[in-house]
Amino acid sequence: MLVAIIGSTTPPGRLRRAVAEALDRATAPATLIDLAEQRIAFADGRPPAELGDDTADVVAAITEADAVLLATPTYRGSMTGALKNLLDHVPVPALRDTAVGIAAMGASDHHFLGVDRHLRDVLTFFGALVAPVSVYLTSRDFVDGVPSERAAAALDGLIRTTTALSAADVRGEVAPLAG
Repeated sequence: MLVAIIGSTTPPGRLRRAVAEALDRATAPATLIDLAEQRIAFADGRPPAELGDDTADVVAAITEADAVLLATPTYRGSMTGALKNLLDHVPVPALRDTAVGIAAMGASDHHFLGVDRHLRDVLTFFGALVAPVSVYLTSRDFVDGVPSERAAAALDGLIRTTTALSAADVRGEVAPLAG
């Protein structure tokens, strides 16, 4: 099962639409979790089950996933605080040896590596198996809110790559020991 996380807390927009449509085209079973529709507590060290909101369910979905797609708008040259906060709740073993794809969207090409770099750093801490290439979208990749063929093909390729990496079953063979 592929779990895609939309790391924005604003109402669904172009990135969500592009990812949702890509998941509809995917051959692997997939679930979409939009952080704008979830109540995730501030990570303060308490177990997610004690928080009384959606945190435990979202962390459980990530933990049970065979592969994860993290999609986030670019904020201040990096991922959203909402996505980072969610990752702060996720236990290290949940993503260890798990295939993860990265998709980001920004207003311009100036920050195209910001999300990629920061998420790769965080995912390396977990020992995740990160897809070698990420997807970066801008407003040029949409016409009237609809993803272009190029955007759709890029996301489709990222999903295929991430699920193929998951199917490689290299658990414990390549990920560094962490936490």
